[in-house]
Amino acid sequence: MKILLLVIGKTDQPFLEEGMRLYFDRIEHYIPFEFKVIPDLKNRKRLSEAEQKEAEAKMIESQLQAGDVLVLLDENGKNYHSRGFATFLEQQMLQSVKRLVFVIGGPYGFTDKLRQQSRFLISLSPMTFSHQLVRLVFAEQLYRAFSIIKGEPYHHD
Repeated sequence: MKILLLVIGKTDQPFLEEGMRLYFDRIEHYIPFEFKVIPDLKNRKRLSEAEQKEAEAKMIESQLQAGDVLVLLDENGKNYHSRGFATFLEQQMLQSVKRLVFVIGGPYGFTDKLRQQSRFLISLSPMTFSHQLVRLVFAEQLYRAFSIIKGEPYHHD
């Protein structure tokens, strides 16, 4: 299995970039991992919320391949404890998923159509985080999940 983390817009805070790189490097010891940034929309301020979501959905869809399992990180998704998320990842590996694609959308979230295309909706927290901070939080949780799967001492119950 491969994992792709697909995000809208660049990260502009160096401390977040540094933290993400730390966890991305650690994740790559466990599984093939790719981080891909879809550029922010041009003239975004001239677009309505619905137009922005639609344009972002098209860019996300253009990155998907046949057989991908799409997972949207969404405030209304299922909440997992860290061990539960590790179990979720193990299940995907056991089902021989070729590529698991996690998406962090833009500021307005996802279109209904993209939600219907996704296999899973996952929420990292009932709290709201900036889209840039979510990248770091998710990277840490992904690393934590693989350390749990491998029985390594990173996670403590």
